[in-house]
Amino acid sequence: MSEIFDYDVLIIGSGAAGLGVALRIADSARVAIVAKTRLQECSTFYAQGGISAVLDAQDSIESHIQDTLKAGAGLCDPQIVRLVVAQGKECIGWLLDQGTTFTEVESEDGERHLHLTREGGHSHRRIVHAADATGKEVETSLLNHARTHPNIDLYEYHNAIDLITASKLKMTPQRVMGAYVLDRKAQRVKTFRAKSVVLATGGAAKVYLYTSNPDTATGDGIAMAWRAGCRIANMEFMQFHPTCLYHPQARSFLISEALRGEGARLLLPDGTPFMQRFDPRGELAPRDIVARAIDHEIKRLGVDCVYLDISHKSPDFIRAHFPTIHARCLDFGIDMTREPIPVVPAAHYTCGGVLTDAWGRTDIPGLYAVGETACTGLHGANRMASNSLLECLVFARQAAMDLKRRLHEFPPPVPLPRWDESQVTDSDEEVVVSHNWDEIRRFMWDYVGIVRTDKRLQRALRRVEMLKQEIAEYYGHFRVTSDLLELRNLIIVAELIVQCAMRRKESRGLHYTLDYPSRNDSEPAQNTVLMNPSPAGGERP
Repeated sequence: MSEIFDYDVLIIGSGAAGLGVALRIADSARVAIVAKTRLQECSTFYAQGGISAVLDAQDSIESHIQDTLKAGAGLCDPQIVRLVVAQGKECIGWLLDQGTTFTEVESEDGERHLHLTREGGHSHRRIVHAADATGKEVETSLLNHARTHPNIDLYEYHNAIDLITASKLKMTPQRVMGAYVLDRKAQRVKTFRAKSVVLATGGAAKVYLYTSNPDTATGDGIAMAWRAGCRIANMEFMQFHPTCLYHPQARSFLISEALRGEGARLLLPDGTPFMQRFDPRGELAPRDIVARAIDHEIKRLGVDCVYLDISHKSPDFIRAHFPTIHARCLDFGIDMTREPIPVVPAAHYTCGGVLTDAWGRTDIPGLYAVGETACTGLHGANRMASNSLLECLVFARQAAMDLKRRLHEFPPPVPLPRWDESQVTDSDEEVVVSHNWDEIRRFMWDYVGIVRTDKRLQRALRRVEMLKQEIAEYYGHFRVTSDLLELRNLIIVAELIVQCAMRRKESRGLHYTLDYPSRNDSEPAQNTVLMNPSPAGGERP
């Protein structure tokens, strides 16, 4: 029989966004956080660069706003941008209160100040960081508080299967009521009842063959929200980070944009710089421009990679500012103090997601989405560097404030049907899951990558439709496993990306198509919003 757990707030995901909501709401609510692997195995933990915030006297809120709007290529929501940017200083202060330690520098008068670096798209130095492992420091400090809070229960190796909503149970009015969750270690499904659910599962970059993301980034929250009936927006805008380490044994290791912020140059294999030919900002152009430039040069020359060189800086400077990257490169025999680093683009950040309002609320009452899972209006068609952790922190605060105001209004939990496995068996062909997983990621990389065409998108859609049916049949006949759940979510995310890309008949921001290479400025830019015509049930079919 399925176990039942009762909470005020169920948070699915354990990165900065999920932990931020939990820590800000836990004094007034009982909270459960579920993570499908280790708690710290999330995109936050691997974030290198930092958090953008206006802290320098030479900088301004208006400057940060304008930089963000420019990077977003006409699709940012100006009110959301202002909301987020204005809270940067408060969020950094909150992290400091949680024990987060950032890199400091001593001024001429002997005082210690937070060191601010600069990244692509920013007109000023405004990136607060902890050397080159900011995410690890943030995640560790927040987790330390969550582990000791009496009102927060942590569930590692628990993979959410589906949301439970009133409409799925033929009840009215519509609201979220909890979720079914697979306990991966015990291999049994648990029922979590909750007044409110927060989706904080991160992005969906694992839908691509090459990515900087951890294995957890399979779009789970986006897919669950889609099946439950939420609108999904702007999935065509998948950000490819320009510089991931290129090495046969280097799996998904990101080379931070902060290197380019400190003067690193991109070079062709013969040592020739090339970025000035593509943008006057050179290496500090927004990521979509840099990624397309690298992709162009790799295809033009027929080479495997380009190179990122910061060896003109002193070895002491490099080791002090980039200790993690320096050590990791040495593991692969690359001494970045003396030679350039081989790099290639890789899928990095999902700008689209579950459509939310300024409080993180989705279309379903009681259901929130925060962090990379959500489409808030901040990023538009292209996320500016280091605005992602800022968005996590700000919308964690927004959602927690709204929950504090409204949690008492949500009705108490009602009896829920337990997970039913009476009609299924153990799988006898796990190879089907691994084969389909590989096929999705390969055709998405080949057909829906940095440069797209209508023909490539049509090819991708045909494969999506075929695999979607095959995966649904498999899901209906066998007991769920974590790999199967991720595969089921990946095919939905792939379909959403393809459908959004097919609807946008222009090139804008991160979406570049050879069939419509220009941006359409003859009319106001519009978000690509999809609505599920037939939301599926969360119960076992």
